[in-house]
Amino acid sequence: MSTPPSKETQFTALVVDEAAEGRTAAAPRQLTLADLPDLPVLVEVEYSSLNYKDGLNVSGAAKIARRTPLVAGIDLAGVVVESADPNWSAGDRVVVNGWGLSETQSGGYTRYQRVKPEWLVRLPDAFTTLQAMAIGTAGYTAALCVDRIVGHGTPAGSEVLVTGAAGGVGSFATALATAAGYRVIASTGRSETHEYLTGLGARSFIDRSELQGKGRALGAESWAAAIDSVGGSTLVNAIARTQYGGAVAACGMAESPGLPDATVMPHILRSVALLGVDSVMAPAHLRAKAWERLERDLPDDLFASVPRVEPLSTVPALAREILAGQVRGRVVVDVTA
Repeated sequence: MSTPPSKETQFTALVVDEAAEGRTAAAPRQLTLADLPDLPVLVEVEYSSLNYKDGLNVSGAAKIARRTPLVAGIDLAGVVVESADPNWSAGDRVVVNGWGLSETQSGGYTRYQRVKPEWLVRLPDAFTTLQAMAIGTAGYTAALCVDRIVGHGTPAGSEVLVTGAAGGVGSFATALATAAGYRVIASTGRSETHEYLTGLGARSFIDRSELQGKGRALGAESWAAAIDSVGGSTLVNAIARTQYGGAVAACGMAESPGLPDATVMPHILRSVALLGVDSVMAPAHLRAKAWERLERDLPDDLFASVPRVEPLSTVPALAREILAGQVRGRVVVDVTA
């Protein structure tokens, strides 16, 4: 069982702070328990992960942290070492996704972190803490998206488009949608990822360029539902080609937060639903349902093909890589290394 360090023990964290010209920048810093927020549960963090938002935050490409200094990292997995809350005890294995980590709350790029008890999800027995972060916010968000299109009534056996399929959310959405009985059409701009995506269950492919450019009001009805982590014209064109009565679960904006040239025509002429998916403040029952889907439906061999484990010291360089679209699948961050 983990025990808390002394108050004087130092540990390394990746901290975002103010930099020149109103920008922020992340750098390693030595902290003690006194530097952590005054919250009820102390977690010994074992792993975090790298997400697109982490890339923006750590690189300073966008001002994600709304206050500084703030430990970066939007999720974490580890073991409770102290708790003032009766629902959590020393030795509990836990995962935290979202809740403003690295934006308004100190995040997971650290050896120890204090959190609110309501942020915690008990880690399913099927997963190690490393696997939990191989899943991370990306996999948990993908599970939320699949839950939305299933809940909308998308019939099993239908074709489902997954945009950004070779990325973190897309990889898990491909695997989970396949497990839910859908035939996945994977959208990617990298033909070298086709074998990888076929291994996750993709049945066919569409080049991302076909979904980019000027948004169309309506297109050929090509899929029953879509899971989009890209936004922008990609989302507009995915909606325009969704079949009558279908649904698009939207969870990202890597291309753009806008909907250029979008119209209401798919919604009022084809009854297409746009389902927003928020992973940051999702209530506990949706989180529990998503992790149940992950525990039930993730293929056993997925962790052999998806995660890449890197030490905390490499995160600044990896942040630049993920923004440049050079990261395939998931990167797990070992905060103990």
